[in-house]
Amino acid sequence: MFALMKPSETKRRFPPPWPIELGEDCYRVTDANGVVLAVVYFRDDLQRWSFGHRYLSSDEARRIAKGIARLPEFLMSRHGFYSREGGHPRWRKSRPYHVALEDSYIRAHWPTIEAVCKLNNIPFDPTGEKIQRGGLWCVHEFKWQLDAILFWARFEGRWLVGDEFIYPERPKDLPKLKEPGGSPFDPKYAR
Repeated sequence: MFALMKPSETKRRFPPPWPIELGEDCYRVTDANGVVLAVVYFRDDLQRWSFGHRYLSSDEARRIAKGIARLPEFLMSRHGFYSREGGHPRWRKSRPYHVALEDSYIRAHWPTIEAVCKLNNIPFDPTGEKIQRGGLWCVHEFKWQLDAILFWARFEGRWLVGDEFIYPERPKDLPKLKEPGGSPFDPKYAR
């Protein structure tokens, strides 16, 4: 006998931001209403014990809690930034977001592009595709929409939908990127 179960309540919402609170032996991630979403425990006094390897250090726990707290940023869909749909052999469904950078810009700013992407864990994979449109443009692919948007916004890229460049409005709530010099990049002062 099978029973189909219906949820008794509507889906709960956990509004961002999700701040991290330090407890005595844990980091707590809460939503904007104070609901505890995750607790990541740690112990720093276990170096002298053989069973200490089974526990997280405070730094490891902090990094995991920070990753959990960033989930709303990664899952939020931003209007105007659509995936590149189509049937080109170089377009993979697993990496649907494509951004093009001008070849001369890449050559002039390669050390900065590489450093910023590494500091912020933004994987930027060139597809090998080149577009000749008012210059030579090199296409990069991304799995996550937020990574593609951050790359597009920071490096003066062109967003691609199909074979066309589109020019969406820059979102106001983008997280700041870490810069090689240590201070976050503010696009208002970029030009």
